[in-house]
Amino acid sequence: MPRITAVRTICTAPDGIRLVIVKVETDEPELYGLGCATFTQRPLAVVTAVQEYLAPFLIGRNSEDIEDIYQAAYVSSYWRSGPVLNNALSGVDEALWDIKGKQAGMPVYQLLGGKCRTSAPLYAHASGRDLQELEENARKYMERGYRYVRCQMAVRGYSTYGSGAWTLSAEKTPPHLQLEQAPWEPGPYCRQVPKMFEHLRVQLGDEVELLHDVHERVPAIQAIGLAKELEQYRLFFLEDLFAPEDNEYFRIVRQQTSTPLAMGELFVNQAEYVPLIKDRLIDFIRVHISDIGGLSMARKLAAMCEFFGVRTAWHGPGDVSPVGHAANLQLDLACHNFGIQEQHEFGERTREVFPGTPQIRDGALWSNERPGLGIDLDESLAAKYPFPEHPLNGAWPAIRRLDGTVIRP
Repeated sequence: MPRITAVRTICTAPDGIRLVIVKVETDEPELYGLGCATFTQRPLAVVTAVQEYLAPFLIGRNSEDIEDIYQAAYVSSYWRSGPVLNNALSGVDEALWDIKGKQAGMPVYQLLGGKCRTSAPLYAHASGRDLQELEENARKYMERGYRYVRCQMAVRGYSTYGSGAWTLSAEKTPPHLQLEQAPWEPGPYCRQVPKMFEHLRVQLGDEVELLHDVHERVPAIQAIGLAKELEQYRLFFLEDLFAPEDNEYFRIVRQQTSTPLAMGELFVNQAEYVPLIKDRLIDFIRVHISDIGGLSMARKLAAMCEFFGVRTAWHGPGDVSPVGHAANLQLDLACHNFGIQEQHEFGERTREVFPGTPQIRDGALWSNERPGLGIDLDESLAAKYPFPEHPLNGAWPAIRRLDGTVIRP
């Protein structure tokens, strides 16, 4: 019966992205676990929550009691949920699953019921400043074996999510915008995206599955029109059509188009995602696993989704650590209702810091079959890559419309 002796945070940024890892140690010196607690815009708040509040609460507990620890820690703050507390809890929760897998001598996916598939198909991110560059980048991924490609293209003169930004010249940019990102306007974007997919379908054909991320930036009524117009291009899914605050609009758009909808990147509690799932208003759940509390909550969410025909598509960018990607993969392999996994190709330095980072081959993510989450952390190497200096300490800079109004990122 291993007892928890220490709960520590390890902060590192080998590729320049702020990552927070939780290490849970036990009274068996060789038995420890790692979990992802990365909230890259507020990492130090998570560190405080882990070290000052969760660690004292957990020392001496039996590391095998994952569910009891999760439930007790979840309500220990009384006011619960939210990205800071959930990421702190996730770091502990994933580390405890890692420990349990090591105790059992098998990958965590085996503890969840075993494999439903040999590997997890990935979708890649293709972008471009224009149609030609976007098409070329999409083809490069297809040549590498990817069958799913997310496509984003810059809107000339505006800051455009996922594609790089065209900027206005200084004399045309209002003074309040010059220290921030280029401005954004939804109208030009909504007119361009259908033209973009018309071109891609003609040039790339029907064999590739195309995806797109609206990233909650468009007013709801324009977003509904966009979803309807894109139906003819047969997207694999359209992501974050609305902001979480506008969830009720899913009831409206669902009656007007069969474009598959993915949602959840910003969700942090059950009140946000349970209604969308039970009423069959979305097709893919896109949560950032550490933001909802870790593997314990995500496996329950995936099981619920299965009964309502909703597939998984866990958030997987660079601000999900390699430990978080390893946790994603355990669920991807074990969940019958897996849909797709977002990919991120980590740099060589990150892979050195995190030996065992899941491998990408032929457009899919493969397990290394090691016990637990299958990943480790070289703390001496991690210490060589401290958080980079940033004027906003990692915060997302404001994005504004031409009149200066701040919009959702």
